[in-house]
Amino acid sequence: MSAAASKSMAAPEASVSVDRELVERCREGDPSAQRQLYEVCLPRIYRLAVQLVGAQDAADVTQTVFLQAFRRLDQFQGASKFETWLYRLAVNESLQFLRRRQRRRWLPLASEPEADRDRSRSALEARELLDMALSEIDPELRAIFLLREWEQMSYEEIAESLDIPAGTVGSRLNRARKQLQSVLTRLGWRP
Repeated sequence: MSAAASKSMAAPEASVSVDRELVERCREGDPSAQRQLYEVCLPRIYRLAVQLVGAQDAADVTQTVFLQAFRRLDQFQGASKFETWLYRLAVNESLQFLRRRQRRRWLPLASEPEADRDRSRSALEARELLDMALSEIDPELRAIFLLREWEQMSYEEIAESLDIPAGTVGSRLNRARKQLQSVLTRLGWRP
């Protein structure tokens, strides 16, 4: 990953869309088009991977997603936005990664929240608590939560990305929020 790409991943970027012409040039093997597509989509896919698999493994998962995308570009039908198709690849690869990692079962270090935390936590502490809680909810629910809350995708876009009905998105999003609230409460968070 280039330094510019890493830097752009830290802050939300303007919503840049991939047009059909760029996808077609990529299909034809144009290296400059492939680089442009990669640079436009990298920050969002990397950010999603960080939230789904963790910062330590996000770069590997992101790289795999883009390798798959360029190999499977001929499978993109154009019925939806390219980014929707790419999100589907990213979520699927992240979930596959988590399943493979689950097979190599390891036990995380136990951490106990402080009983009497000050109600005025710093933003960093709150972010760490949220990241910890997100890592504990069901990965498929986490994916829906992140696509909605972090990526600001509509229910229809999420449904299309994950190949599920839009109504299912709503019910799973509700379950994700309930699981997240339960985990946050268990970790010592107070609203």
